[in-house]
Amino acid sequence: MTTNGDAMLAFYRDVIGMTFEATINMEALGVAAMHRLWANDSLLKIVVPTSEVAAGVGGGMMGSTGMRYFTLSVADVQSALDACAGVDAPIIWDRREARPGVVVGMVEDPDGNWVEFIER
Repeated sequence: MTTNGDAMLAFYRDVIGMTFEATINMEALGVAAMHRLWANDSLLKIVVPTSEVAAGVGGGMMGSTGMRYFTLSVADVQSALDACAGVDAPIIWDRREARPGVVVGMVEDPDGNWVEFIER
């Protein structure tokens, strides 16, 4: 859920490179727009409400309960981080080895959600 639909769509589609499927309007359900984007076989829905909603709690991964971040598998973590840095998205973790053979990095999207990139 976001009130920042255009920026969120641009970030996930244009910066991260997710495949845009469609934008659906479902005002009868309180949804002004649902942007549908794919990463391999996973679907991300960015939902823009028709009315004002309360802002989420910031603070990153440990800021509160609830979904705080998600992980995207990428071919090259550094390239993903560089693309995000190119639009001034905050870099939470630079490229690092989380455990032997697993490389990660993390950024913050326009709404303050954290997105982890993983390369295996």
